[in-house]
Amino acid sequence: MPLTPLFAAVDIGGTKIAGALVDGDGRLRHRLQLPTPAREPGPAVLAVVRKVLDQLAGTAEWAAVTAVGIGSAGPVDLAGGTVSPVNIPGWRGFPLVAEVAAHPAVAVRALPVRLAGDGVAMAAAEHWQGAARGAANALCLVVSTGVGAGLVLDGAVRPGPSGNAGHLGHISVDLDGELCPCGSRGCLEGLASGTAIARRALAEGWRPDGEDRTARAVAAAAGAGDPIALASFDRAAQALAAGIAATAALVDLDRVVVGGGVATAGAVLFTPLARHLDRYAALSYIRSLDVRRAELGTDAGLIGAAALCR
Repeated sequence: MPLTPLFAAVDIGGTKIAGALVDGDGRLRHRLQLPTPAREPGPAVLAVVRKVLDQLAGTAEWAAVTAVGIGSAGPVDLAGGTVSPVNIPGWRGFPLVAEVAAHPAVAVRALPVRLAGDGVAMAAAEHWQGAARGAANALCLVVSTGVGAGLVLDGAVRPGPSGNAGHLGHISVDLDGELCPCGSRGCLEGLASGTAIARRALAEGWRPDGEDRTARAVAAAAGAGDPIALASFDRAAQALAAGIAATAALVDLDRVVVGGGVATAGAVLFTPLARHLDRYAALSYIRSLDVRRAELGTDAGLIGAAALCR
């Protein structure tokens, strides 16, 4: 009896590198996750990717794999098969597709390798199996260490020629804002990411009860009514609303899906987001935006990487 076809999926971010085998219904098998040595030289990061592939290739089901999908922090370059993640300085123009294709378990069977930015991968996942199902025109956001996004237009994920369409984290929402690592100023990511939320709260005088100084701890404090924590989330929600409204005005969206670690804050984020959207999404054709929380959680990157192979 032949094995059911599977896809190998790799999800690469500034915090973790995850892998899994994914079936045709989006179910994950043999999921694993390793920390990203983001501040180390490029070869050290590649070594973790290879280790993930080694472990997947060591499973009995590897023989059923028909393609490898990669979702990576961006920017990416689909034509060159390269990535230059803002939060992995050792990778600039890094030939990720060629390196994965050269892995012995991939090369021996000449498996095709598909690449997308993490936001596009998340959009592919949510459109296939999550909160963007059935939407003809949707923006899917990952709000985490950074801010990524992908677009669904006319019923299909649209990565654009370079693979970076919808890269919302690096549009300017504060014209005189702080310098961003990408080289621009006032980027949405610098205001709305989990990193930015925690940094702002600490700068304004918030002090955690314990050692946790992340956005998760700020969210817990905001949920308990801490005014500084609430203000930090409000500022992030305002920046997100401005970016979402601008995108909706440009491409005429009917749905917005928000995921990533920051979205787990729930009402702490979504209540001020709705309030600010009411102000920024003023044009008649974008006032009825359907904003939903992503359904696939931390597995969205892997499911989206697999969706690239379908």
